[in-house]
Amino acid sequence: MTEGALVLFSGGQDSATCLAWALRRFPRVETLGFDYGQRHKVELDCRAALREGMASPALGEDHLLYLPVLGAISDTALTSDAEITLQADGLPSTFVPGRNLVFLTLAAALAFRRGLRHLVAGMCETDYSGYPDCRDDTVKAMQVALNLGMDRRFVLHTPLMWRDKKATWELAEALGGPTLVELVRKESHSCYRGVRGTLHRWGHGCGDCPACDLRARGWDAYAASHDPLPAP
Repeated sequence: MTEGALVLFSGGQDSATCLAWALRRFPRVETLGFDYGQRHKVELDCRAALREGMASPALGEDHLLYLPVLGAISDTALTSDAEITLQADGLPSTFVPGRNLVFLTLAAALAFRRGLRHLVAGMCETDYSGYPDCRDDTVKAMQVALNLGMDRRFVLHTPLMWRDKKATWELAEALGGPTLVELVRKESHSCYRGVRGTLHRWGHGCGDCPACDLRARGWDAYAASHDPLPAP
């Protein structure tokens, strides 16, 4: 296996920042997206512009896996038009059970075939919606299971695990300056409802779903600490 990396790349703010992070650290970086019947499938359409904007000699092949079964067995607000609410068990209705566990397993299987040692993902438990499969303990447990089950020494990286959304914007700036910040702001997608339309100060989206709220609050905190904000 090489010291190359496979980035779980959805087309969102977090995965775009993780791609920039990986390109600074690894000599070969490939990307992987998943089409699982998500309500905000438009995020997949954003991937090409983000990859083009971060073009680099280190940026290698892109992969897309189709997982309709994940949407078929889910009854969530992320895989249907159901209302986005907080459920009785305390989890948001956008939680897709097993999603990140499946993603990491398939990513490791692909990395095995591609000879890549490092897996990079945007999980975060600092500024998130309460998903249990985004927790650091979950990722660490998955690394152990994948290495035992595939007899490899994969390393799972989660650069955003302890960063809030303000710090994620700051990381983008540190990695690529105002140019990368503007690329992520304009071209990435976070909105759970899949709304593009108007370009808000923080990017595209409906403006009131949990993902838009997190992104907007993070942007406002980031912008408030930059006077003036770096020019596009």
